[in-house]
Amino acid sequence: MAKSKLSIKPLADRVIVKPAAAEEKTAGGIIIPDTAKEKPQRGTVIAAGPGKKDEPVSVKVGDTVLYGKYSGTEISLEGEDYLIMRESDILAVV
Repeated sequence: MAKSKLSIKPLADRVIVKPAAAEEKTAGGIIIPDTAKEKPQRGTVIAAGPGKKDEPVSVKVGDTVLYGKYSGTEISLEGEDYLIMRESDILAVV
């Protein structure tokens, strides 16, 4: 299991992800208001559990990952927002 600076340790195949900031502007330069911003689907792995008995976790701390729009559970730790999800909810490593 990789070490992180958080005081929480995910169990089994759980992963803690820090979501990327929501887009502020469109490609054309239009500013998006807070009410119209979509949830980000990209983030950075902050901590990873050891995995299941016969399946070690394949992502590591620092990986940038893509995940489903409604994946994971939102948690707030030390003033920051994170998502805790199963490794199977991660779609790809970028």
